Amino acid sequence: MTVVERRLVVTEEAGLHARPAAAFAQTAARSAAEITVAREDGHEVPARSVLSLMTLNIRCGDAIVLRASGTDAESVLDELARIAAPA
Repeated sequence: MTVVERRLVVTEEAGLHARPAAAFAQTAARSAAEITVAREDGHEVPARSVLSLMTLNIRCGDAIVLRASGTDAESVLDELARIAAPA
């Protein structure tokens, strides 16, 4: 199965804490894809867990890597990128 990867800088003011983390996890949970989020230091967690996302302590300006594999990997990464790095 192909793994799709997306690197981005978080622009959400709250980073991936509280509400943005919940929205992120809920979006990931609706997808059939297996999705992870990683900090630049390599610490990686499942995207479906709010608590796991919060352990990453991702703040505005931090770079992250999203990885997904599955039938809707590209589209779910697009949705997750809009949450973490809104235009």
